[in-house]
Amino acid sequence: MPLLTRRNLLKASAVAGAYGAGIGIGGKFGLAEAAPEPQLLTAVKTEAMLTAAGPTRDIMSWGHDGMPPVLKMTKGRPFAARLRNGIDEPTTIHWHGLRIDNRMDGVPFVTQAYVYTGDSFDYAFTPPDAGTFWYHPHCNTLTQMGHGMTGMLVVEDPADPKFDAEVLLNLRDWRLGGDGQFIAPFRPRDAAKGGTYGTVRTANWHQEPQYDAPAGGLVRLRIAITDVTRIFSLKMAGAEATVIAIDGNPVPKRFSLDLLQIGPGQRLDLAVRMPDGEGAIATLEDIRGTAPKTIASLRAVGQSLKRDIGDLGPLGQNPVPKADLSAAEQIPLVLSATAENAAVDSICGTLGYSFWAINKVPWPGDTSDPTAPLAELKLGRNYVFNLENTTPHAHPIHLHGMSFTVISSSTREVMPLVSDTYLVQPDEKVQLALVADNPGDWVLHCHIIEHQKTGMTSYIRVS
Repeated sequence: MPLLTRRNLLKASAVAGAYGAGIGIGGKFGLAEAAPEPQLLTAVKTEAMLTAAGPTRDIMSWGHDGMPPVLKMTKGRPFAARLRNGIDEPTTIHWHGLRIDNRMDGVPFVTQAYVYTGDSFDYAFTPPDAGTFWYHPHCNTLTQMGHGMTGMLVVEDPADPKFDAEVLLNLRDWRLGGDGQFIAPFRPRDAAKGGTYGTVRTANWHQEPQYDAPAGGLVRLRIAITDVTRIFSLKMAGAEATVIAIDGNPVPKRFSLDLLQIGPGQRLDLAVRMPDGEGAIATLEDIRGTAPKTIASLRAVGQSLKRDIGDLGPLGQNPVPKADLSAAEQIPLVLSATAENAAVDSICGTLGYSFWAINKVPWPGDTSDPTAPLAELKLGRNYVFNLENTTPHAHPIHLHGMSFTVISSSTREVMPLVSDTYLVQPDEKVQLALVADNPGDWVLHCHIIEHQKTGMTSYIRVS
């Protein structure tokens, strides 16, 4: 008789779910009724020029053209993609931040089965929200993401205001040695702290790239932190930059990018008013650390358009339901370290250690029944996650399938931002309110991947 484990049970559940569980076709979060011809995304191993040392081998991407393609969708219109697995291990695709049908969420043993070498899987859905998102595997994530499988995803709203240019920045590190080849993806002593940083920092797979933009024009700068570890403290030098959206949703009130901390999994949309002078440079910087680090820059070209950032119209609101706090049930979620030091199976693969926990127990033993969800939510009801970080490190906590509204923080004033990822600061207590409006099993985890893979992960059930 095979050993009964969380993995076996969830694998069986996922396979069953792929053939009929969940809500019906065409429902609120249903599969696309008339999906277009699927976009082919072939998982491959390839090479890329990341440093002057020569091509880096064992890059993982979707296609041989280097960085994964930017996927473009339109709010409220069907989209389809076919994942074809050409690498020598199982993989999937998770559509980070998209509120879609549970069967399309791409988490092995929770929402779908492995896509094995040589096999394919068809994803089809209609994105309900516009904004900046991204996509990545949810299998052997430290290696697959760390080797390149992180791509940007834009859901467009035709009613959005018009910009003079749009620039996308996919921000990620690489763990490379002096010869430009991959080294060990993590160090245990760092995984037990803030995570293991990469040695080469890139934007769009280039070090400190520069892009041309119309002088005096308005640029929509879409930024996705697809790194497995790094937290950024962003500022703009040489140009006026205004925050217009965070994690795919318009901010309640726009503000200048004087300094903003943003972690793995998060996205940021800026309206940048370019300098008027030909050749003037606007520089996006990360000032987290000992010295400012240039991420990327924009060079003003042409005669000034003399645009005014104050004339930029509002972004369209996404149809995320607002929770009724007077009727909300409170759910405690404590982020902590763990004294255990056993190998844990974090959904797909293990790092051989357990350093982190939710509610003081690392996955997969975070409930008395290791196959049970962390919390069971009733469809359509209101909830508040009381998230408490008892550790000295920040944790970007990501919820699949639904969006929440930030209500309060014990350490600072907060805007009522609508999001799917919240960067919880050390010793911070934060309240996140949501309506449980999407049925299924939804993963909740830290997006510092070493933390996720060593215990700080779980799932909630909406039924």
